[in-house]
Amino acid sequence: MADIVDTAVSAGSFKTLVAAVKAAGLVDTLKSPGPFTVFAPTDEAFSKLPAGTVDSLLQDIPQLTKILTYHVVSGKVRAADVVNLDSAPTVEGSSVKIDASNGGVKVNDATVVTPDVEADNGVIHVIDTVLIPA
Repeated sequence: MADIVDTAVSAGSFKTLVAAVKAAGLVDTLKSPGPFTVFAPTDEAFSKLPAGTVDSLLQDIPQLTKILTYHVVSGKVRAADVVNLDSAPTVEGSSVKIDASNGGVKVNDATVVTPDVEADNGVIHVIDTVLIPA
């Protein structure tokens, strides 16, 4: 089984996320044993950001790193576990809100569109919106 980074690369719908992870120097971290849970925004999710946001983040590595690590939770948290949580602490340091009360799962304002994409060092939950820390 591939690690989180290789799984995201092979999926083909995370080109922006993978480019951002490379720019922030987080590839080695996300290839390490982990385990990690990654809320992974699709390219379409990044395209919802205001024009120029991604380009400016790629120039501001500390802010980019803060946003990317806000999408990562230590440990392997599967969808079955997520529904029992109302928040989860991120690697960035603050927590994301989790709401599973309406049949689907929301992480802050993002909807989990594909849960439980397995990787050998964790799990990916595909989301439709980029999470921005407060």
